[in-house]
Amino acid sequence: MNKNPAVIHEAPCERLWTRSFVQICVANFLMCFAFYTLVPTLPFYLEEVFGAGKTTIGIILSCYTVAVLCVRPFAGWIADTFARKPLYILAYFLFISFFTGYLAAGTLLVFGLLRVMHGVLFGMVTTTGNTLVIDIMPSSRRGEGLGYYGVMNNLAMSVGPMIGLFISHEGNYDAIFYCALVSGGLGLIFAGSVKAPKVQPKTSNRGVSLDRFFLRKGIPAAIAMTPMAIPWGMTMTFIAMHAGEVGLTANTGYFFTVMAVGLIISRIGSGKRVDRGEITQVILQGMIIVFAGIVCEAFLAMAAGWHIHAGYALYFAAAFLIGFGYGTIFPASNTLFVNLAPNDRRATANATYLTGWDVGIGLGMFFGGRIAQRWGLGTIYWVDIALAAFAIVWFALYVTPHFHRNRLR
Repeated sequence: MNKNPAVIHEAPCERLWTRSFVQICVANFLMCFAFYTLVPTLPFYLEEVFGAGKTTIGIILSCYTVAVLCVRPFAGWIADTFARKPLYILAYFLFISFFTGYLAAGTLLVFGLLRVMHGVLFGMVTTTGNTLVIDIMPSSRRGEGLGYYGVMNNLAMSVGPMIGLFISHEGNYDAIFYCALVSGGLGLIFAGSVKAPKVQPKTSNRGVSLDRFFLRKGIPAAIAMTPMAIPWGMTMTFIAMHAGEVGLTANTGYFFTVMAVGLIISRIGSGKRVDRGEITQVILQGMIIVFAGIVCEAFLAMAAGWHIHAGYALYFAAAFLIGFGYGTIFPASNTLFVNLAPNDRRATANATYLTGWDVGIGLGMFFGGRIAQRWGLGTIYWVDIALAAFAIVWFALYVTPHFHRNRLR
């Protein structure tokens, strides 16, 4: 008789890079590429095509994230209740289809409504995708697998915004939407090829309650994630505009490339540390690195005023530090939420994790535009410094001990 039934600790020998894992990673890359080509270009598009001000831009762009936020808890419950792959394919197909709507949008109202509906679909496809990839990978290599899965997001982030900004400088915004459509269509082919394990979702007979849509044990960690996500939303939306205001006009699209390099480098190493059990240490270190990057953003105008080369040096230093810091945080915090949940509530854990980020990103886009309109773009980074400092203290003093008391694995 086998004395060691936990031969599950053959962990190092378990294969991570299966065909399905590669396919879902490629599908994730192509979907994220479609998404990121629009992120830094939409503010310019709304300003040039519709004549929108910064406050209006912030409101319209934040509508997307608010919609994601509203659907996230239900997406988690649905993915825990029904077969995940069909949901993933359907959500992926509809998400890509909505890029055609931007080509037809003739007013700001229509554009805003399209952003809301697109956000709902993004919430569904990312929640089900994040859960499906966890089903595919061996649990002993979850931190590493989530790191590589996230790297696909980061690779898309490195080329998507750069290509989007390049096309927008030519004044051809329709080409950006067509580019997103082609990328997403290819991704859908890879997504359809994924062989997902037959996971029989467990359903409960109890009535509707908050705990069916949110992982209550994950709420303290979500509170820490939200103020860390606000700087992400502000940076992704307004950094190119801020760089232009302080006189950095050449190659500003490379900010996202440098940021993605930091994200990729950090994820590869941090995932293995997470699998060794250093979850809270990795997250805290990532938060501190992000804080340093935000400080660089706050002093960008001063550096550019002193010397243009100093401005560019600080601009790209901020990009790398922010990328490296968030790349450290993402897979570790995703694993933290999953480790707080039973297996049959994995999608709900993912939804709670992603909701924390969605709230922050939406607030960052919304208030970033309002703050910039009233006090200037440079002010938003001083707000970010205060928020990141709060998140670090909250995570260190409350979330870390809470996690170690309640973790299930």
